[in-house]
Amino acid sequence: MINEVNEEWLETLLTKPSRHLLDDLRKIKGDYIIIGAGGKMGPSLTSLLKNGLNEVSSQKKIYAVSRFSNPDNRKYLEDQGILTIAGDLLDPGFISTLPPCKNVIYMAGQKFGTHSNESLTWAINTLVPGWIAEKYKHSNIVAFSTGNVYPLMPVETKGATEHTTPDPIGEYAQSCLGRERIFEYYAKSHGTPVLIYRLNYALDLRYGVLNDIGQKIWNEQPIDLSMGYVNIIWQGDANEYAIRSLLHCTSPANHLNVTGPELHAVSDLAKAIGKHLGKKPIFIHEPSSTALISDASKAQSYFGAPQISADQMCKWTAQWIMSGQKLLNKPTHFQQRDGKF
Repeated sequence: MINEVNEEWLETLLTKPSRHLLDDLRKIKGDYIIIGAGGKMGPSLTSLLKNGLNEVSSQKKIYAVSRFSNPDNRKYLEDQGILTIAGDLLDPGFISTLPPCKNVIYMAGQKFGTHSNESLTWAINTLVPGWIAEKYKHSNIVAFSTGNVYPLMPVETKGATEHTTPDPIGEYAQSCLGRERIFEYYAKSHGTPVLIYRLNYALDLRYGVLNDIGQKIWNEQPIDLSMGYVNIIWQGDANEYAIRSLLHCTSPANHLNVTGPELHAVSDLAKAIGKHLGKKPIFIHEPSSTALISDASKAQSYFGAPQISADQMCKWTAQWIMSGQKLLNKPTHFQQRDGKF
């Protein structure tokens, strides 16, 4: 029912560990540090990790590092007993004060605003990873990246695989490949166990591709079909995969596409959401023959299929919008084909 879909319900759903996660947490040795824990995914990933460690009766520490420009995110984590550390990752002196940890999940990065401040994006996406990799060269590192490092792929394929040669479009994507190369360098030169976590597109109900589409339908605005196909994955599934990826860090670096198993036509997703909203979507432009799509078969061989289906996400998205729940107002701009963010 509509009145059951709210933020408290969503947070509980996003942070409840699966049996598979609990099994893997029993295998992972050492404390954890989540760098970039104050972003869209960081708070729920850190909370999920904490809940999982509680369930397996582990006393391992979790450090959450961020500027914490949103103080509510810091309080949310501290209320759960998570150790937060606030500071500027562009300050190497701050990075030198971070505690040693065996397990690093690196989530920091900049995307939006790149088109007007390219140098800052490059600094955040390539300079900071070098300092972190040096600091934690003897740790397991799961380094978040993006499917944007790949070229646009023909839609009749399953999308880019981990063996597809990167060919990033635009400076944001180029800087993300730069971030990958830094971590790869440390994996080779220092034997640092690394997994490059190429994600697209994670969503919860407050943001994401489906929310972008649903908002346009609800407000009777046209949906651009130029980027006619997408992959999506529920944020809770993506967070679980990130934590479990600590068991798959290798030297040289391992690479992993993380997204849902299906390729979705944007028009089909819009029609499904529109049906739940009771509104007919409006489309403009024709789908191109290529799209930013990834084949996540390797991730599914590691972790199995995501728990939450696209059909369920479409239904929840419509309920969320109709009931006027909180939005992050951070569009994904998934329809961009020129790489300008």
